[in-house]
Amino acid sequence: MLAPPLNIPKWLKENGHLLQPPVNNKCIYDGGDFTVMLVGGPNSRNDYHLNETEEWFYQLKGAMTLKVIDNAKVGERVKTKEGLEAVAVTGGEFREITIDEGEMFLLPGNTPHNPCRYADTVGIVIERVRPGTAVDRLRWYCQNPEHASPTIIREVSFHCSDLGTQLKPLINEWMTKAELRVCPECGKEAEAK
Repeated sequence: MLAPPLNIPKWLKENGHLLQPPVNNKCIYDGGDFTVMLVGGPNSRNDYHLNETEEWFYQLKGAMTLKVIDNAKVGERVKTKEGLEAVAVTGGEFREITIDEGEMFLLPGNTPHNPCRYADTVGIVIERVRPGTAVDRLRWYCQNPEHASPTIIREVSFHCSDLGTQLKPLINEWMTKAELRVCPECGKEAEAK
């Protein structure tokens, strides 16, 4: 049986408390092809997510900033430290994209991105259900401007089945373990969030 239409303002009034840090998202539809999430702010994360498929962003209330690594080189599949095969994504440059209330943005697959959400904002994110071979990654970059290009401090790869539950422990581990936040190139410790 088909589900009824969802009244988003009513849902937010009754369930807005579920949009909790660090990711602040709640899956509202989990279909065969797409996952639809409501995401609130403020969030508290500084990781960059890599998804092999596109992501669609729409700002329902307020603006957000989508930090990305633009012009990155996408290469062949390589083994990750977890033993998974993922598309190599290297280089590029830091860029910030503002998505204002009422605006949408389609993020290409394999684009490292950090969605920065502010207080009293709500967005909708639609992602494809991951194919069986797809690998998601979380990356943390050194913010030292002396690096010629974005420098990865830490990367974790995984098969994504539930974004809401899988990201939180990885982000919390980064926040609580200072040794994970030390840049291997310059030795500076990155901020926890």
